[in-house]
Amino acid sequence: PASVKSIDDSAFYECRTLQSITIPVGVTSIGNSAFSWCSNLLSILIPSSVTSIGKSVFSDCYNLQSITIEKGVTSIGNLAFYCCKNLCSITIPTSLTSIGDNAFSHCSKLQSITIPASVTSIGVFAFSYCCTLPSITIPTSVTSISKSMFFQCSNLQSITIPTSVTSI
Repeated sequence: PASVKSIDDSAFYECRTLQSITIPVGVTSIGNSAFSWCSNLLSILIPSSVTSIGKSVFSDCYNLQSITIEKGVTSIGNLAFYCCKNLCSITIPTSLTSIGDNAFSHCSKLQSITIPASVTSIGVFAFSYCCTLPSITIPTSVTSISKSMFFQCSNLQSITIPTSVTSI
């Protein structure tokens, strides 16, 4: 209901038959592993009231195909979308400032992602094993490329790295 203000850690952990959920506007945080292993969840809309996405929130949601994150979210936690093997697209808002370690690791069908200019840090292995990702542009707000950020991105043909990057 609209009265919900937060979704706690592991709230829907391993609800394997859950196919859809509406996160009400007013929810400000989604706890660690809140929807982990909801393997039949197909799509998710994260409303603008949410400011942070915790660790492993949607990890191992194998059938998750699309994610829309509305403006308001400033951080995506470590392993947030880890192993979302059918994730093809994600919309990231301009309010986002950090992408955690392994955030999109093993999203093997991810074909497109736009990292907004507001992002200043991207964690290690953030896009590792994104086997179908053909290209990516790092925004000028990022100053370093983390360890193994694109490890095993076998289809990656183009990376645009701005002059703001001082270490790889």
